[in-house]
Amino acid sequence: MNRPAQRLGFGRAMRIKHGRDFVRVRAQGGRLVLGCLVANWLPLPAGSPTRLGVVASSKIGGAVIRTRAKRLLRESFRLHQLELAQPLDLVLVARQSIVGKDLAVVERDYLAVLRKAGLLKTAV
Repeated sequence: MNRPAQRLGFGRAMRIKHGRDFVRVRAQGGRLVLGCLVANWLPLPAGSPTRLGVVASSKIGGAVIRTRAKRLLRESFRLHQLELAQPLDLVLVARQSIVGKDLAVVERDYLAVLRKAGLLKTAV
């Protein structure tokens, strides 16, 4: 009998909400720029929940464009959250080149950044 696929959520506990946490990740963690995003991450102890924060500056466009950029980055994280090798705080910053991109392109850049940073589980 087939079991239903695990539902991938993105609840409040998985969000970085405080400015001090964004600053901590940026100051103490790793950073990598690739494609349409900048990834900042800080590894957490085992058993901690992985959290995501998303930033889109007004430099990339108006409110509609910034909101779409953040939605694309959050969805990329949500779809691949189980592939992360360890718990971490991850801050994704949208770059100007994200404007006009679709989910497939953003997802490709997201996975490329994580792969290059060594944050994904190794293929079995």
